[in-house]
Amino acid sequence: MRTTVLLATLALFAVPAIAADDHHGVVQPDGLKWAQPAAYAPGAQLAVVKGDPTKEGQYVVRLKVPAGYQIAAHTHPNDENVTVLSGSFNIGTGDKLDKTKGESVKAGGYSFVAKGMTHYAWFTEETVLQLHGTGPQGITYVNPADDPRKK
Repeated sequence: MRTTVLLATLALFAVPAIAADDHHGVVQPDGLKWAQPAAYAPGAQLAVVKGDPTKEGQYVVRLKVPAGYQIAAHTHPNDENVTVLSGSFNIGTGDKLDKTKGESVKAGGYSFVAKGMTHYAWFTEETVLQLHGTGPQGITYVNPADDPRKK
């Protein structure tokens, strides 16, 4: 059985660098507030750049992960747009993480996954991703045992 839980715990600590209703804003790297998101295994850090991914409207977040990090097969309730800012990441589609499949996206590259598409990711080096889209966003793991919120 799949369970869908919005990134509501993110809202508890996620103060966006730019408010959703600001008409202009600039964010410097040292202005980001990084925290461990409950929806991802330990090691990941997330910073909200603009908006609130748990609410209606546009959002921008950054995800920083160490080398060797993996994100098990999952889906999102809305489209996911990913730009690799540094490092690289490997993304594949399917119900189980399979490192023999997928494609590597290098710094400067972009990846799109449509809402509901099952996918997974793994990282061979420290990587920073920028994700943006329309909320509310969330993550549903194919195998509930992979969900760190359940451990």
